[in-house]
Amino acid sequence: MLESSVKVLKEGLMEKRSDGLLQLWKKKRCFLTEEGLLLHPPKQHDQQQHQNHHQITASEPGKIKELLFSSMKTVDCVERKGKYVYFTVVMAEGKEIDFRCPQDEGWNAEITLQMVQYKNRQAILAVKSTRQKQQHLIVAHGHNIIKNSLA
Repeated sequence: MLESSVKVLKEGLMEKRSDGLLQLWKKKRCFLTEEGLLLHPPKQHDQQQHQNHHQITASEPGKIKELLFSSMKTVDCVERKGKYVYFTVVMAEGKEIDFRCPQDEGWNAEITLQMVQYKNRQAILAVKSTRQKQQHLIVAHGHNIIKNSLA
């Protein structure tokens, strides 16, 4: 059993276009987290409705699709038509996943905002890591200069 304590930023229903020949719209229970988007079949959510929203538990991990921000390239808003907004999540490997949701729920904006925040956090960590490595090299180089001058 997969159990993970994750901060859920937004939860609700969206529809994902199936990969099959007919490309039918299938409802998914979605959880937006700081790391990405989790897609559950609606049936799975109904069984878990009584559980804490900050804990996502899955008895069948194969049924959960995880779209991590680390693997996302962009979120493209395709169109607003009728009561729906249609958008595409483009993954780093080029795969495109189509979604639709009611316009007033703003899933596309929320996903985009969280993806940008995730990418910003990663960039800040990369800069800090580079600076720490540079400082370590400067200190190590400084010690070598002092050792050589004392020898």
